[in-house]
Amino acid sequence: MERRKVDILCVQETRWKGSKARSIGAGFKLFYYGVDSKRNGVGVVLKEEFVRNVLEVKRVSDRVMSLKLEIEGVMLNVVSGYAPQVGCELEEKERFWSELDEVMESIPTGERVVIGADFNGHVGNTGDEEVMGKFGVKERNLEGQMVVDFAKRMDMGVVNTYFQKREEHRVTYKSGGRRTQVDYILCRRGNLKEISDCKVVVGESVARQHRMVVCRMTLMVCKTKRSKIEKKTKWWKLKKEECCEEFRQKLRQALGGQVVLPDNWETTAEVIRETGRNVLGVSSGRRKEDKETWWWNEEVQDSIQRKRLAKKKWDMDRTEENRQEYKELQRRVKREVSKAKQKSYDELYTRLDTREGEKDLYRLARQRDRDGKDVQQVRVIKDRDGRVLTSEESVQRRWKEYFEELMNEENEREKRVEGVNSVEQKVDKIRKDEVRKGLKRMKSGKAVGPDDILVEVWKCLGEAAVEFLANLFNRVLESERMPEEWRRSVLVPIFKNKGDVQSCSNYRGIKLMSHTMKVWERVVEARLRKVVEICEQQYGFMPRKSTTDAIFALRILMEKYRDGQKELHCVFVDLEKAYDRVPREELWYCMRKSGVAEKYVRVVQDMYERSRTVVRCAVGQTEEFNVEVGLHQGSALSPFLFAMVMDQLSEEVRQESPWTMMFADDIVICSESREQVEENLERWRFALERRGMKVSRSKTEYMCVNEREGSGTVRLQGEEVKKVQEFKYLGSTVQSNGECGKEVKKRVQAGWNGWRKVWGVLCDRKISARIKGKVYRTVVRPAMLYGLETVSLRKRQESELEVAELKMLSVGRCQILLDNEVSIFKKLVSRRKYEVLQNFLTLGPWFPNEIQNLLSSEKRTLDHWATVQFFFSLAQLQSNIYWKNFPEEKSGTDYIGKGGINESDE
Repeated sequence: MERRKVDILCVQETRWKGSKARSIGAGFKLFYYGVDSKRNGVGVVLKEEFVRNVLEVKRVSDRVMSLKLEIEGVMLNVVSGYAPQVGCELEEKERFWSELDEVMESIPTGERVVIGADFNGHVGNTGDEEVMGKFGVKERNLEGQMVVDFAKRMDMGVVNTYFQKREEHRVTYKSGGRRTQVDYILCRRGNLKEISDCKVVVGESVARQHRMVVCRMTLMVCKTKRSKIEKKTKWWKLKKEECCEEFRQKLRQALGGQVVLPDNWETTAEVIRETGRNVLGVSSGRRKEDKETWWWNEEVQDSIQRKRLAKKKWDMDRTEENRQEYKELQRRVKREVSKAKQKSYDELYTRLDTREGEKDLYRLARQRDRDGKDVQQVRVIKDRDGRVLTSEESVQRRWKEYFEELMNEENEREKRVEGVNSVEQKVDKIRKDEVRKGLKRMKSGKAVGPDDILVEVWKCLGEAAVEFLANLFNRVLESERMPEEWRRSVLVPIFKNKGDVQSCSNYRGIKLMSHTMKVWERVVEARLRKVVEICEQQYGFMPRKSTTDAIFALRILMEKYRDGQKELHCVFVDLEKAYDRVPREELWYCMRKSGVAEKYVRVVQDMYERSRTVVRCAVGQTEEFNVEVGLHQGSALSPFLFAMVMDQLSEEVRQESPWTMMFADDIVICSESREQVEENLERWRFALERRGMKVSRSKTEYMCVNEREGSGTVRLQGEEVKKVQEFKYLGSTVQSNGECGKEVKKRVQAGWNGWRKVWGVLCDRKISARIKGKVYRTVVRPAMLYGLETVSLRKRQESELEVAELKMLSVGRCQILLDNEVSIFKKLVSRRKYEVLQNFLTLGPWFPNEIQNLLSSEKRTLDHWATVQFFFSLAQLQSNIYWKNFPEEKSGTDYIGKGGINESDE
C-alpha cells in the first residue's frame, strides 16, 4: 500500500476471528471482523493519517462491514464485502445481499459511498450501460447478474468496467488456466466523475489467486483551515534528576543568582515558563509518528524490494526456475523481518523488565488498547436538531453553544428571604506545613492548565517553592483576590461511553485548571474539613468512607429484611446535572449555615468570580466564555463544597443511615412501606427543587425487596417512577430478591473488560511472567473483586469466578498462571471482607465479646475460603444483639441495624 500510494484498502477472506482494530505497521491500521469458524472475514485498511477521520464502524457480519470517514467536510462511506461463492446455497447469497442493502439504505443520499468487494460473479461486458461500462471480462453469470441488479437498485456504477485497459489489467482472479473478473469497486453514479482511473495491479504478491484492484478517486471538497496543534513544554523531563537539577540551576541564573523566588506571581510564572522552554524544550506541534515501524531497517527494505522484483519476473515468465527464486526470496524475507523485529523487541523487553521500565509498561498497555479502538477522536458533532456538522468552525461553535448554555442556566428555584448570620473570626496565616501537605496530595502526571505550570515544577524546586507558595497564599488570603491567570480554564469533553458519540449531551466536561490554584484549593479544603461536620449519611469523598461502605450497608439491610420475610422499599434518586446546576447563592448560604468563617466564604467566592473557560475538542479550541452557574468540574475543592450543599439542603428530610444514604448526588431512600417511601421521595423532591436541584424523572428508579403480590409502584408528582428488579448502585448490582448472581456475572465481565485493555501486554510472550502478574493484579483483578466483599457467594458463584480467572491467566498466549495464583485470589477477597467489616463496625471496648472473638479467630484463618459463611453469620449476629445487648448509653450510636425491624420481630 505504501509503495502504490494506496490510502484505503478493502480486504476479504481475512479469516481472523473477533472484531478489532490493530496497527499492521508501515503507517497503516486494519479494521476487521470475523467469526470463530475462521472462515470468510472482511476488513478495511486505512492509512494512519485517515484513522483520526473515522466516525463510525459497522460490523454487520463476517461478509459485510463499513466505515464512515469525514475528509475535509465530506462524508465518505467505505464498504467491504465478500459474496458467497458459486456453489453456496441460495439462502446464504440472499442473506449477503440483504445485509448489503441494509448498509446502503442506512447511508444518507448526500454522502459518498465506495464499495470494494469480492462478489464472486462475472458482470460481462454488454448490456445495462446505465450502471456499467463495456470493458468487463467474460460472459455474465447468475452471480454477476446479482451485482448488476444491486447496482441498479442503489444507483451505483461498476467502476472496473468503465476504463479501457489491457486484459492483464482487468483480470482480478488467476488460478490454473482460469482468468476472470470477480473483484469490483462500486460508487454512486453521480460521483463517477471523481474517478480518474481504475485497473488491476500486476506484480504484487498480495494473494496467490486474487489480484489487487486500484482506483484513483479525487474528492471535490472545500478546503478548510486546519487548527494548529498547540506546542507544549516538555515538563515530563523533570522526572529525570539531571533535568531537574539543570532546571533549578537555570532558574537560579534567570533570577540573578537568587535562591528565593520573587513575590510577584506574574513575574515568577513567566520566568518559570521561559526557563522550562529553554531547558526542557517544547513539542513540535505535529502529530506523533506511527510507532509500529520503529524496528524497520535498510536490510529488510532491500530484501522486500528483491522479493517484489522476483514476483514480477515470475508473473512475466512462469518457469519453474523463476518460481523457485521467488519462493526462496519469500522465505528469506520472512526470516530477516522476524530477526529485525526480534532484535528490536528484545531491547524493548529488556528495558521493560527493569524498575525504570515498569513505569512505561502501563503506557504501552494503554497505547495498545487505544490502537485497538475503532474511533480515535470525534471530529464531527450534531447540532441541537440532529444535523451533522462537519466544518471545524461549526463544530467549535456547537461545543461552545452547548457548554455555555449548560454552565450558565439555573433551574427554577425559590429565592431565600431569610438570611444567615456570618461567622466573623480571625483566621490563621497559611503555614508551610499546610503547603507541603497540599503538594503531597497533588498527583503527578496530570494534564496542565492554561498557565502551563505543572505541580511537578513546585515539587522539583523543593523548599524554595514551599516558601514562595506560602507567601503567595497568604497574600491571596489577606486580599481575597487570586491571580487573574487562575480564573481561566480549559474544558475537555469526555465521552460517557453510552449513547450517540456525536451528541454533545453524552459528554461530561472536565476542566483543566491551574495546578497552583489546585494546591491553594487543597489548603483551603483541609481547613474547611476541620470546621464543617458533614452528616453520617454522606459517603462520598469523606475520610475513611468509600463506595464499599455504602454498598455493604445497603446489602446488609436488604438481607435482614429478606430473612425476616418483610418488604423493603428503596428509591434510587438521581439529580439532573447536579454539579453544573448548583446555584452559587445557595453555595454561599450553605457555607455560612455550616459555620464557615466569612473570610473563607469570600475566598471561595473569589475562586468563582469572573471564571472563564474554552472548550478543547478534536478540531481545536473554541472562543472563551464566562461560567456563572455550578461548581468547577475537576476542582479539588468542589466535591467537599457539593457535600456541604447536600448536607444543608437535606437537613430536614434525611433519615438515619441506612434508611438514607448519599454518595455525592447518588441518593438512596429506604422504608418498610411503599406509601412511606413515596412520601419521603416527595419531601426530598420539594427540599431539593425549591433550592435549584432538580430530581431526574427518567433516571430515578424504584425497587421492592422481597416483594409480595400487588405491592404497586411509587409516584413522583403524579408521574410513575420506573420500577426495576435490579439496580446498579455505585457500580455494584443489587437485586430485588437479595441474590448476587447477576453481580457475579457482571464482575466477571468487568474482569474480561479489564483484561482486554491490557491484552497487548498479557498476551505478549516476550514480557516476563513477573511483569504480567503485576499488570494482572493491578488492572484485571481489582475489577473482578470490586464490591464482592459485601456479598455472600454460593459455591457455584465461587466456581464462576475461579473459572474466569483461570481462563484469563491461561487463555491463548497469556500464559501467566503462577503458583497458587487462584488461592491468592481467594485470600485477597477474604482479607478485604475482614477489613471492610472492621472499618464499618467501628469496634470498641463495649463491643460484645462473642463478636470480638469471632473476628479475631477469623483473622487467624484468612487463608481459608470460609469467610463467606463468617461474613453473614457475623452480620446476622450483629443485628440480633444490637437492641438487646448494647449498653443504654450507646443507644444513640450510629449502626447498620438501627431503626430496622421491631424488637418483637426478633
